[in-house]
Amino acid sequence: MVERTGRPGYLQIADDLRQQIRDGRLAAGQALPSTARLREEYEVSAGVVKAAISVLRTEGVVIGQQGKGVFVRDQADARPPSQAAPTTGEDDVTMKQLTEVLAAVRDLGERVARIERTVFPEPPQAGQSGK
Repeated sequence: MVERTGRPGYLQIADDLRQQIRDGRLAAGQALPSTARLREEYEVSAGVVKAAISVLRTEGVVIGQQGKGVFVRDQADARPPSQAAPTTGEDDVTMKQLTEVLAAVRDLGERVARIERTVFPEPPQAGQSGK
């Protein structure tokens, strides 16, 4: 389940799936659970699940196969750009731009989370008075 930590739900889900891949609960070549299953497991909308999977795709952790599903990539194939084969100057510029965009998206997610915490404070816990 996604927790109300201020961190966007899709990032929490991406973190959890990434951890499952790291510790071997999701192995290379294995399909991720369906969107419907992930929606139930994390108690979120399909859009939140799709955003989480999009993050993992962008990172190269998973790969989608049209009509078949989303599969865990062999992590040897999903190395960070600094460890990958040499690139051309144009590739370097593209990777730098992509890194900057990802950092900006993360920053915006954190800023939105702070705003949401301010505008939508946590409701009182069960058994506690609201005033």
